[in-house]
Amino acid sequence: MIDRYTDIKFKKLWSDQNKFETYLKVELAASFAHHKIGLFDQATLDKLSKANFNLNRIYEIEEETKHDVIAFTKACMETLGEEAKWFHYGLTSNDVVDTAYGLLIKEANQYIETEIIEFLSTLKAMALKYKDTIMMGRTHGMHADLTTFGLKFALYYDEFNRHLKRFRLARKDIEIGKISGAVGNFAHVDPMIQKLALEKLGLNEANISTQILQRDLHAFYIQVLSLIASSIEKIAVEIRHLSRTEVNEVEEGFSKNQKGSSAMPHKKNPIASENMAGIARVIRGYVVTANENIALWHERDISHSSAERIIIPDATSLIYYMLNRYRNVLKNLVVKEDQMLKNLSLNYGVFFSQKLLKALIDKNLDRDQAYDIVQKLTFDALKNKVQFEDVVSKDEIILNVLKKEEIKTVFKLEGYLNHLDEIYKSVGI
Repeated sequence: MIDRYTDIKFKKLWSDQNKFETYLKVELAASFAHHKIGLFDQATLDKLSKANFNLNRIYEIEEETKHDVIAFTKACMETLGEEAKWFHYGLTSNDVVDTAYGLLIKEANQYIETEIIEFLSTLKAMALKYKDTIMMGRTHGMHADLTTFGLKFALYYDEFNRHLKRFRLARKDIEIGKISGAVGNFAHVDPMIQKLALEKLGLNEANISTQILQRDLHAFYIQVLSLIASSIEKIAVEIRHLSRTEVNEVEEGFSKNQKGSSAMPHKKNPIASENMAGIARVIRGYVVTANENIALWHERDISHSSAERIIIPDATSLIYYMLNRYRNVLKNLVVKEDQMLKNLSLNYGVFFSQKLLKALIDKNLDRDQAYDIVQKLTFDALKNKVQFEDVVSKDEIILNVLKKEEIKTVFKLEGYLNHLDEIYKSVGI
């Protein structure tokens, strides 16, 4: 991933140096396990534990061998003495690689889960802050009925609680390793080695494997990350729409020396929200690749390997970036409550149509007849740019059904927020 979207923690995490250091952790955990079952003594284990490598030396060997794991093992063995014969003993490359992936992804997950929790905290705070901030709800992009700005964030809060549950489930699946040999049948390595080594590494143990862990695990994990990305985009799209000049209800924070356009000095663009949309597309694209990595030839091929070198570091780095950046956008969001109220008047009060419809039905008017009456009056108000209440108050059919006091009650904002506490309670706020 390019530096622009990579936090320093993830840059270090997915570096070649850290990758090979993690390979070495796996190798030494396997050596520890072999010692535990009596293959060699403590003195030999102590010598093996001093194995190290030089990254440039690995690159040199790989130029010759065209195999990065062999290059790694040779570079490590060069730092050992006679005990080197026990290094990588009974293992195949992907015993090391897949188990190391489990460790690397586990570390990434710790950072990501912390950000999800922080993101949830921000959503909850906004849901509470704007709980009673009335605004126009929109369906199909058109004015529909009243809602509150806080209710939007209560919805997002509920959604991200689901993401947190899914992410923790994916963590359980993906933080896993295997040390079962070339085709997964433990022909050259005792099953106890896998058990002891993975316990030491703090990873879950695969129930069964081939030469590799099965890639449905990784596909599910990438899918969960893509769902999180898509929900961040969902919020960002809402902010973009509400930021439009014609709506002007919110605005991304704009720093003192920030510029919006090289040509138009007046511009304040929702650039972070647009950025989220673009990155979400990338992560969703990785789902296709992850799914295609599931079907490999027989006990393994390496068609998944090249793809995973890209999509796993990228997806984890990007989702962390998205969560971190957009959380700060939301915390600094400019919310124009006065404009939200002002925009209610753009439809001349026709959003009260459903309340009027219910009032007529409550007076035993036929529903279809009541609907036709109300619809005609809303269209008249919009066409003539007259307040809907004025049109209704002069309509003879309405006046024959409703008293003037009852009409006034229809056009009051009371009632729209009656059940907010119940909704908030249902989502855990």
